[in-house]
Amino acid sequence: MFSKKFQAWLTVLALLPLSAFAETNTVTSTVTGTTTVDKTPPSANAPSIVINNQDVCTSASSVAVQTQVLGFATGQTVTDENCERLKLARSLYGMGMKVAAVSVLCQDERVFRGMMMAGTPCPYLGAIGEAAAEKWRENSSESPLPSLSEEDIANDAKEQAKDGKGLAIFGGLAALLLLL
Repeated sequence: MFSKKFQAWLTVLALLPLSAFAETNTVTSTVTGTTTVDKTPPSANAPSIVINNQDVCTSASSVAVQTQVLGFATGQTVTDENCERLKLARSLYGMGMKVAAVSVLCQDERVFRGMMMAGTPCPYLGAIGEAAAEKWRENSSESPLPSLSEEDIANDAKEQAKDGKGLAIFGGLAALLLLL
């Protein structure tokens, strides 16, 4: 039917779409040189402040802030004077020096006010009881309180009681709001 030549051409045309012809491109490049990265990221490290003894009245804190350009770090210790006062009074009391222990505690305004309210004034240069109360009245500039009149001390106590009630009411309202 068809000639052999024509059949050959048909076969070639039939196989033509099945074969792909691609060109090969080869790119060769050579790069010479060295790259050195010597920039470490900046960092500010907060100093560690170690307090080895737990029987000290000192606490420590440190902080560090770092930006891309500038870093800052610092640390400090803070002494708790009330803690020191309590330890000193405890040591004096342990040595049998009870009046000296009370005198150390009386340097705190709250203790001084409490002692006056209780009718047992803080010792004054060795005097105790009513003699100490009289000396405190004569030398009121040396007391931790701004005024030593009994009326002022009573008013201060009332003010502190009011402040405590107000705080308690506020705390109660805050707790109630949390429950809602």
